[in-house]
Amino acid sequence: MLTKKIGLLLSDELDWPDAFEALARVYNPTIAYKRQKYQVEVERIRIHPFDLRAPTTYHLVIDRLAWWYYQPREWLKKAALLNDVYLLNNPFTFQSMEKHSAYVTMIRLGLHIPETWLIPPQRGPDTQKYRTTVARYQDGFDLGSLAEFIGYPLYMKPFDGGGWRGVSHITDRDSLYRAYEESATTVMHLQKGVDDYDVFVRALAIGPQVMTLKYDPSQPMYGRYVIDHNFLDAEKGREARIITKTINAFFRWDFNSCEAILKDGLLSPIDFANACPDIALTSLHYYFPWAIKSLYAWSVFCAVTGRPPQIAMNLAPYFKIGDSDMSYDEKLTAYEKLADDHFQTEAFTEFRTKHLSHLDEAMWHLAQTPEFDHILTHTVRATFPPHEHDRFIAHFRGLLAFWVQAEKP
Repeated sequence: MLTKKIGLLLSDELDWPDAFEALARVYNPTIAYKRQKYQVEVERIRIHPFDLRAPTTYHLVIDRLAWWYYQPREWLKKAALLNDVYLLNNPFTFQSMEKHSAYVTMIRLGLHIPETWLIPPQRGPDTQKYRTTVARYQDGFDLGSLAEFIGYPLYMKPFDGGGWRGVSHITDRDSLYRAYEESATTVMHLQKGVDDYDVFVRALAIGPQVMTLKYDPSQPMYGRYVIDHNFLDAEKGREARIITKTINAFFRWDFNSCEAILKDGLLSPIDFANACPDIALTSLHYYFPWAIKSLYAWSVFCAVTGRPPQIAMNLAPYFKIGDSDMSYDEKLTAYEKLADDHFQTEAFTEFRTKHLSHLDEAMWHLAQTPEFDHILTHTVRATFPPHEHDRFIAHFRGLLAFWVQAEKP
């Protein structure tokens, strides 16, 4: 019997790791794959100095920390390059392909990215070198005229993203100049806003598994995901799933969310480089069990089958399609083929059906246990002020009971 170890590289979150570990413990399959038997262990990773030549016992790591804490990020890179550890997500491409690069490449692929400009920072470093460079080579520009050229409303946001960090909704010249002043030394995008939209779509993807969700960013976190299984028709649902899979396969991301806005029949991706996508119980609520079992299924598949680390990108096949005279729908179909090849969708589906056939049932039973309810109540108490505990415990219990009823085997 061989053991495959999944490591969890965590920040301050406890809800999904507790649920993931509980599912792994109660399900605990023995998997017979290619004349070998495997078991899967889950362990939380500790942070400490490391020898660059050191071996590791982990076969796969789910990373929720390295997007902001750089010492463990460098350990992940070492683990992938030296130890062949599979990473969810890829720190190499998330570091190099920030929001700006993601927009540019998806424009080339023909996706409907809103008009976006990159503008110089409001002010640079306080050095003579910077002042001399700007005086010699940086063209002056009229920010107000540029905004009017693009057209209000606008969004000003950092070129490298960061969980809604520094994002401003621009409706007029006053809010434009105020946001630019506040941006200080950050390089910003100025992007055409899509207001009065028909629907805001947020798709959560784990490997080839994609859940498209109706999203309302104007609500507090606990109310943003709206339970609605028919908010997109079949055509737009397919488009949203393909766009998400294509983005993730292109950038070698396994665990990511993609935001898109649908207006007048046009689906426009606006934010899709999320190194640490939302998977909190108090925001996903009804959809939380799907996320946990999908993350477990993909992790086990990658670890047991020995899927190699996906570090390098292969741009040429995508650009060949993007540069062709294919129609938009033909491009989507071609991109989906590339994405399914990358994610081994057929092999994963077969593996999940054969080796994880009782996973859905295990998750369904787990969601009804006192242990799962303890995860829920502990999360609520850590998230909300004391006077709101009873209200939100009842609220999330109700939503999860709704999921249990809907998913009853």
